[in-house]
Amino acid sequence: MAENHGPQIKDDKPYATLRRQGRSADRRWRPQDRRATRRPQVSRPRRPAWQLPLDRQSLHKADRGSPAGRVAMQGRATLIGIDWGTTSFRAYRIGADGGVLETKAAPAGILEVEAGAFEAVLEREIGPWLAAAPDLPVIASGMITSRQGWVEVPYCACPAGGSELAAGLRRHLMSNGRSLHFVPGLSLIGADGVPDVIRGEETQISGEIGDERTRRAFVLPGTHSKWAFAEGGRIVWFATFMTGEVFAVLKAHSILGRLMAGAGADEAAFARGLAYGRDGPGGLLKRLFSARTLGLFDQLPASAIASYLSGLLIGSEIAEARDCLPEGPGAGEITVIGSSELAERYRGAIEAAGLRVRSGHPEASARGQLLIARAAGLVP
Repeated sequence: MAENHGPQIKDDKPYATLRRQGRSADRRWRPQDRRATRRPQVSRPRRPAWQLPLDRQSLHKADRGSPAGRVAMQGRATLIGIDWGTTSFRAYRIGADGGVLETKAAPAGILEVEAGAFEAVLEREIGPWLAAAPDLPVIASGMITSRQGWVEVPYCACPAGGSELAAGLRRHLMSNGRSLHFVPGLSLIGADGVPDVIRGEETQISGEIGDERTRRAFVLPGTHSKWAFAEGGRIVWFATFMTGEVFAVLKAHSILGRLMAGAGADEAAFARGLAYGRDGPGGLLKRLFSARTLGLFDQLPASAIASYLSGLLIGSEIAEARDCLPEGPGAGEITVIGSSELAERYRGAIEAAGLRVRSGHPEASARGQLLIARAAGLVP
């Protein structure tokens, strides 16, 4: 049987019928002709799946209304990026320009994954994405690459940028043969000989830097805030401040938390703590006790003590960070990377300290993952 290489008319009876009725066979069909004729049906061969764009391959022999079909119709992705931290999971379908086409977030951080079932969690969260684009590269950064994560990846030594991070990628095969690429963190041995490390923030900073070569300073607020300095397109220095964790521990497990009440924010109390933490006499250990004594002497209501303590710790962090930052151009303006309410607090706190502040790109992590993937040759 000859192959069907083009459209074929399955039934030519309608044209014969029209001729018998004395009407032109090439006259356009009209609804009133329904009883006398049927519309010609044309059969068009499907394109092979390999000829389709990557994100439409899942639609071949599939229902467009299926979950995989809906994902593929939302835009063509170049890369799947995963930012998997201690307490949260976030995944991105990333376009060729670094823009995020779709995001999936879940409270499924590495500490929430039981018995190391990371592959099962990944399938649960983004299984339709993976099924819809089986050849799309997948890259993961954050604490998922730590000793407590899925695959421990050795740190890259600082200074480092996209090229060094790409060279340090660790490839891992899932049980179904799908490849994942894990991004290494960074390590730095300080002038005092004490090591420091980051995982995840290096990808965000790389995404914020892009091709820029100027000197810039950054802060990434969080449980462990990271301050960093970049020059020539590479991260050359960073330091960790345990501000968020110290706040949580003091609030829940110290005498400072005994007088606290309520969960609302008190901006005036936060500003008071910020100023005292930044400029008050003595060191942090001396200033901390003021969170108790101000409550004891009714100078702060119970509902304001937590906000005061938060401000005091952030103010102290900013003062210490200013003393640590490398001197020279770029140190007077701080880029805050993050989109949370905490990041907004840091922006205000840095301005109050007399420094210029700018907001980082809201999709810095995805942009960094794409930059690293390109440097590694995973995507064009």
